[in-house]
Amino acid sequence: MGEAPAFYVDDMQGSFSNGFDLKLTGFETAIAVGNKTYVIGGNDDPTSNGVRIFDKSTGEWVIPTVLGTKPKALEGHLCVLLNQDKILIIKSNSNSNESVWFLEVDTLFIQDQKKKFDTEVVAWSKGVIGDAERPIVISGPSGVGKGTLINLLMKEFPTKFGFSVSHTTRAPREKEQNRVHYHFTKRSVMEEEIKAGKFLEFAAVHGNLYGTSIEAVDVVADAGKRCILDIDVQGARSVRDSSLEAIFIFVCPPSFEELEKRLRARGTETEEQIQKRLRNAKAELEQGNSPGLFDHILVNNDLEACYEQLKNILGISESMNIPPKTPNKAFDLSVDLSLSKINENILINCGPAEQRVVLDLSSMKGGAPARTRGLNMYALDPITDGANGCYF
Repeated sequence: MGEAPAFYVDDMQGSFSNGFDLKLTGFETAIAVGNKTYVIGGNDDPTSNGVRIFDKSTGEWVIPTVLGTKPKALEGHLCVLLNQDKILIIKSNSNSNESVWFLEVDTLFIQDQKKKFDTEVVAWSKGVIGDAERPIVISGPSGVGKGTLINLLMKEFPTKFGFSVSHTTRAPREKEQNRVHYHFTKRSVMEEEIKAGKFLEFAAVHGNLYGTSIEAVDVVADAGKRCILDIDVQGARSVRDSSLEAIFIFVCPPSFEELEKRLRARGTETEEQIQKRLRNAKAELEQGNSPGLFDHILVNNDLEACYEQLKNILGISESMNIPPKTPNKAFDLSVDLSLSKINENILINCGPAEQRVVLDLSSMKGGAPARTRGLNMYALDPITDGANGCYF
């Protein structure tokens, strides 16, 4: 890993050897990446959204477009540069569940967003201790039985799976609850969030926007469950093009004639509605066979057999029907901190008691615009200094 100097500054000034004086306000950190210095934190300028960039080649300040959700209360923090493309931020006055953040400055995601916005871009990503199982994207035409398959999964494994709650700009219907049936939002708000890269997929339907946010998927994973996304083929294609690492499954009928038979057997729709669904189904079946889009194709000829195939794909059985994992132990970082880096480990010295905590980044995955997962955190034995565990 590359490493650059990091500064913790409280009403002080930093000076750089190339002749530029960098004036910092209270509670800011500054870290150099090439010809740019990223200044993080501070409360004096709300327009900067917590990040500003000093370009040493021009001697000018740049306020970047900031994506992701900014961590709260950055009054006390330390930072370390990782691989020249992201900055690790450790917040003090918090526990380990809220203390680890990443500011991406030159990852592939940031490079793509810079082209899109034609300006400087940075993105926040919350660090999460532990990992999450890959989400499941299930698509298929109306009437194929994918909803029934998902309900069987949820019934047999109630603690293992969870749904992401979609966003919509339409008004709630009777008995619909916000954050339960949908996240009901204003069109202007959702459009801004789409522009900021906060959605995996979205579509306009009958004049309203519908979509799946990255945060909605992360919330399910944070609860220790595996997220299921029941979306159409267009949405699946958008998710495939995103940074989300998911398993993509397409459910199709044994024949188009059988699909029409099932739709008519419902007895809940007019002939016009049935014909519309059949047209959409034909298009989805054609797209479902697109190379590289879906990892698995399930033919729902016999429901029980198809359900067993689905469980085999997901590698699950009745023995796995256990409660979600207990959250990782939270370490108290509510004291003064200092950092040092050894290979892919960050050693955090905590306060006068000199408790030492190791943040292991070797299995790190994900990143903006989603969470950064796969982190491991554990305390060093203050007496053996880690000799028993061979931490490094």
